[in-house]
Amino acid sequence: MQFPRRAVLTFAAASLLAFAAHAETWPSKPIRLIVPFPAGGGTDIIARELTNKLTTYGYTFVVDNKPGSGGNLGVDAAAKAAPDGYTLVLGQTSNLAINPTLYTKLPYDPLKDLTPVSLVASSPLVIVAGQATPYKTLADVIKVAKAKPDAINYASSGNGTVAHLAAESLQKAAGVKFTHIPYKGATQGATDVISGQVQLYFSTVTTLLPHIKSGKMRPLAVTSLQRVHDLPQVPTVSESGYKGFESVSWFAVSGPANLPKEVVSKLNADINKALQEPELKQKLANQGADVTGGTPEQFAKLLREDIPRWGKLVKDSGAKID
Repeated sequence: MQFPRRAVLTFAAASLLAFAAHAETWPSKPIRLIVPFPAGGGTDIIARELTNKLTTYGYTFVVDNKPGSGGNLGVDAAAKAAPDGYTLVLGQTSNLAINPTLYTKLPYDPLKDLTPVSLVASSPLVIVAGQATPYKTLADVIKVAKAKPDAINYASSGNGTVAHLAAESLQKAAGVKFTHIPYKGATQGATDVISGQVQLYFSTVTTLLPHIKSGKMRPLAVTSLQRVHDLPQVPTVSESGYKGFESVSWFAVSGPANLPKEVVSKLNADINKALQEPELKQKLANQGADVTGGTPEQFAKLLREDIPRWGKLVKDSGAKID
């Protein structure tokens, strides 16, 4: 069946106008930002600081904590949402770059089922000891671990997370073995370290900084190549005898696949604008996070590079989840 040329042109013009109208009026209702981890953790804190700033630009956000399965439940919910700009997710290294190798049956493909919007921040890990332990330095921990294999336990926010793989990398570099105690989120692990049930904790500076400042945890080392602004007295792992050691977690906003380009462009521009505001930069810095930002293309490039890089660490660690 052939359609008259005028009818085809009229339809095309109407479609373009409708699309343009969507871009001009978006957002006309609250945007759901899924955080695939429990409230109170590093990802949640960054999400709330970012959305609070974006509300001053006319946005309305509803932060939806949807933890479970190493962050997969929340990311999958975003991947399966309508691509209209009203459902987004603040993913991070674990569920976007590590889980594709860690899980044998991942319900989404980060490269195909999501639209990259913008990187937001990065945060190194900090290795802390509970105040009830005798450990004052990373060297203290390694010394005991070499004398008594498996005598030291440590918490992380789950199998195959950045924290878990960072700990595995450190053990390999130091020639020691710790006992891993994985948790489903950051909060319970922190509670058990403070109470003395667990000796060490590997987690983001964003998550643990309040506990360090309150004196409930003793920081031993950070996993970035440079010292952290808010923990200037804490050496890096690299400075502690393991030259070149680095493990940093990044956070980024994504939407479902086929998100309209105009929506991506507007949201990316506003996120980058917000990240340059001194108030937000300072709030993130206070949580141990550095702003990143950048274009959707830069985020996509990082993801393409990080999936195989972290994938090798996952394979080397032997971690696997069905």
